[in-house]
Amino acid sequence: MLIIYHNPRCSKSREALELTQQFATQHQLDLDVVDYQKTPLTLPQLTELHQVLQSEQAVSVLDMTRGNEELFATLALQDASDDTLLQALAAHPQLLQRPIIRFNHRAVIARPPELVNAILQVQ
Repeated sequence: MLIIYHNPRCSKSREALELTQQFATQHQLDLDVVDYQKTPLTLPQLTELHQVLQSEQAVSVLDMTRGNEELFATLALQDASDDTLLQALAAHPQLLQRPIIRFNHRAVIARPPELVNAILQVQ
């Protein structure tokens, strides 16, 4: 399964989407494009996604969070626990870092977009 958690207003997300679409077309794979602001991830989905992100390197829940968003400061999340951050991500999807690409049992935050190439490999 190939999924991109995407924000169409973000240039980095659009670049990663293009790379992901090319890969999906080349390998005849279905691509699920999730506009996570219109279809927010649930707390269990975010928890699972965090676990899958560990497939490539250590990724903290804080790494999954857009710390530069004004809402991040407003909610005083800079020293929050993982559980609090995950709950904030579920309640405020705009705080989710983007884009995130998931392929099979691997995932990566594609910033820069070229990082998607680390997991786009057919086995």
